[in-house]
Amino acid sequence: MVAPLQHIIAVAGLLFSIGVLGVLFRRNAIIVFMSIEIMLNAVNLAFVAFSRYHGNIDGQVFVFFSMTLAAAEVAVGLAIMVALFRNLKTTDISKISSLKY
Repeated sequence: MVAPLQHIIAVAGLLFSIGVLGVLFRRNAIIVFMSIEIMLNAVNLAFVAFSRYHGNIDGQVFVFFSMTLAAAEVAVGLAIMVALFRNLKTTDISKISSLKY
């Protein structure tokens, strides 16, 4: 039994909305990164759903490259966050106004 396309797109939209709310309303940098990852996963879910619906593999290949890019983004983002935490002793985004020390 396969879920209809509308249900999968609704779940992807809900996940994307949760990610947007996390980016807009949270101040912790780790929570913001997690919210961005939720948004990327929602888009990947939509790509896979449309790819399966249309019967081609192009969307799934694009998801593979998107996940690779997301892993690189997390590695760079966490490295920047660790460097900022070592210097400023906080991960609060509102206290990090610039990268100058």
